[in-house]
Amino acid sequence: MEKTRCDWAVGLDLSIRYHDEEWGVPCHDDRGQFEFLVLESAQAGLSWNTILKKREAYRRCFAGFDPEKVARFTARDVDRLMADAAIVRNRKKIESAVGNARIFLDIAARHGSFSAWLWSFVDGEPIRNTWKEMREVPPSTPLSAAISKEMKRLGFRFMGSVIVYAHMQATGMVNDHLVSCFRHEQC
Repeated sequence: MEKTRCDWAVGLDLSIRYHDEEWGVPCHDDRGQFEFLVLESAQAGLSWNTILKKREAYRRCFAGFDPEKVARFTARDVDRLMADAAIVRNRKKIESAVGNARIFLDIAARHGSFSAWLWSFVDGEPIRNTWKEMREVPPSTPLSAAISKEMKRLGFRFMGSVIVYAHMQATGMVNDHLVSCFRHEQC
């Protein structure tokens, strides 16, 4: 019997696997958090499927999503990445990933971990929504707007309210699986 999934998790095996195994699972690991910050900001203006297809290339290009290594990237590294057709070649997005890594590490140093800081916005517990249809799921919320505002104040780039909300969904800070989806109860 076919499992009932959220409406967006159709078509590509990559999307289905991402939905079934990752999306909405609480992530308290800093490297995982950094990976999704890089990927979500790269996705701005593009489809998530495009980024999923390029994920392994991003992993290779961004030092396994090690924020300490990415924070040390130089202009030469940015030029190298701009020449790599396996990722989205947008200089501002690439430069923002490097700058965001530096801010990420500063937050981690001040709060014990970036994840602890980010999860403090939801008191360490996922927000559990009970959407019946995808049209009910908002693209952003007042909370994602507040987090985005704080991230921008700290110097993050490509972290608008919609990107932050997508990050919250991806890392399980909010459970936006439809109630009919088999993953809703699991997450």
